[in-house]
Amino acid sequence: MLDRQLLRYFIAVVDHGSFTRAAAACRVTQPTLSAGIARLEATLGEPVLTRSPRRVELTAAGGRLLVHARRIEGEFTAAETVATAPVRLVRLGIVSTLPGALVRRALAAASATGERIEVVDGRDRELVAARERGRIDAVLGPVEGGAALFEEGYAVALAAGHPLAGAARIAAEGIAGEPMIVRRHCEALSEVSRHFTSRGVRPFMAARTTNDDRALAFVAAGLGVTVMPECFADAGVALVPLEGFVRRRAIGLSVAPDSIARLRDSAAVAALAEVLRGGASPRT
Repeated sequence: MLDRQLLRYFIAVVDHGSFTRAAAACRVTQPTLSAGIARLEATLGEPVLTRSPRRVELTAAGGRLLVHARRIEGEFTAAETVATAPVRLVRLGIVSTLPGALVRRALAAASATGERIEVVDGRDRELVAARERGRIDAVLGPVEGGAALFEEGYAVALAAGHPLAGAARIAAEGIAGEPMIVRRHCEALSEVSRHFTSRGVRPFMAARTTNDDRALAFVAAGLGVTVMPECFADAGVALVPLEGFVRRRAIGLSVAPDSIARLRDSAAVAALAEVLRGGASPRT
């Protein structure tokens, strides 16, 4: 069986034209290199080099071996490059007002690319600050301008069996007597509050939470109603447009300037974006 190291010695002698220079290139002593060539010739059963005081030449067998030796060494080098190449790291902030099922699908697609994903979960302002400090590469959440992956409005979330679940739209006055679930982390919370109070509606607050899965559980259980983005459509919960509430949000990836070049050809970012382009569809 041929030893790769012996082939490397052989190639070095051919490339450098002498045993002395080849040994220096391989960082071994000349006796070590000479012994290696001798073992190679013993394995093959014929000489591969002829030596003279002035130069080293290939034999016919050496010429045939050189073609294969270079190809073998090239394949070894390519394999080592792949094996030792650094794994791309994508540091991603995800706003907490995106549904878990949508995040799960997007991250599963991104992780399948083999790139390493580091996720920070939090509120929009916190994540933007972390991006500006260079702690994360990009924020997945509400954006302004043309970088949106999908857009959506807000709606009233009610239990699927609620009498108003099948309505085309709901006025704030129409749910004045309904207990309200307060999503304290919602980026539209102040606008939702003004929408109701400007219409004289001050509902009983049945629960306050910063967890949207918990908010959905409260709604599905009939504890109260709440206002949520449309992407939170879920079994057991009906989402009905809130009359007169026109706010919409665009969800996209906002990348830190210093990370744009590094993430430009990221397979993980591309896979994430592809899933999120259908983000407003019902949860699966």
